[in-house]
Amino acid sequence: MITMEKVISHTRQNDSTQTLTKKLRGVGLRATRQRLDIGNLLFSGKDRHVTAESLHDEAVAAGIRISLATIYNALNQFRDAGLLREVLVDPSRTYFDTNTSSHHHFFNVDNGHLTDIPHDEISVSCLPTLPEGQIIDGVDVLIRIKPDA
Repeated sequence: MITMEKVISHTRQNDSTQTLTKKLRGVGLRATRQRLDIGNLLFSGKDRHVTAESLHDEAVAAGIRISLATIYNALNQFRDAGLLREVLVDPSRTYFDTNTSSHHHFFNVDNGHLTDIPHDEISVSCLPTLPEGQIIDGVDVLIRIKPDA
C-alpha cells in the first residue's frame, strides 16, 4: 500500500536528486550514480566535516555499495570543483568541509572533531614577507585543542 508519507518522501528524494544534479553539472561534473549517492550523503543537511573513511562507513550503513577509492576520487573531484574545502589536519589526516566560505577551525586532538570558527573571529596581524612575485591566496588557521585535564 502506498501511503502519503511514502509519496512525500519519494518527492523530496526526487527534488533533492534534481537539485544535486544541477549543482554537479553547474561545476562541470557529470551526475553519475556514485557522485549522486555521495553528494546526497554530504549535502543533505547542515555543514559538516568528513574524512573519506567516515563517509565510506556512512555509505555502507546506508546500504550504498561503493568502494573507498570511489569515495576518495569523488571527494577530490568535489574539492577541485569548489563544492568542498579540504582541511589538512596533519599529513595523514584530511577532512573535507561542506562549508566552502572563508573560516577557520578548532581541531580536538583527542576525538578528531573539527569545529568551525567564523572568519571574523580571528585576526592575523603579522605575516612574513612573501617571496618575490607571490601573492597571498588565503590564510587558514587550525587551532588544536584538548580537554583541560
